[in-house]
Amino acid sequence: MQITAVTALFADLGREELVAWVERGWVLPEQQDTGWVFQDIDVARVRLIHDLRRQMEVGEDTMPLVLSLLDQVYELRGQLRAVLRAVEAQPEEVRAAIRAALLG
Repeated sequence: MQITAVTALFADLGREELVAWVERGWVLPEQQDTGWVFQDIDVARVRLIHDLRRQMEVGEDTMPLVLSLLDQVYELRGQLRAVLRAVEAQPEEVRAAIRAALLG
């Protein structure tokens, strides 16, 4: 998706503001000969930033911290899913021992 298509999704998001977000590294679209190409994940990130800026009124100076913390949460969720898959692949007695250890 090109930048004009992304900005068209938001009534109050101009090209200049989206370009600034990309330049700050808040959104990382792929650079091609025709310009930036936004994948679905990039558009989701634009939507998140838009909501944080407009609805939650997160300041420009605070945004890098907020995005960093959210990225860490998403990464941890992915790691926890991997741990869950690994635990589910174990025999029942191992799963039972893990449950017992977690419940204290």
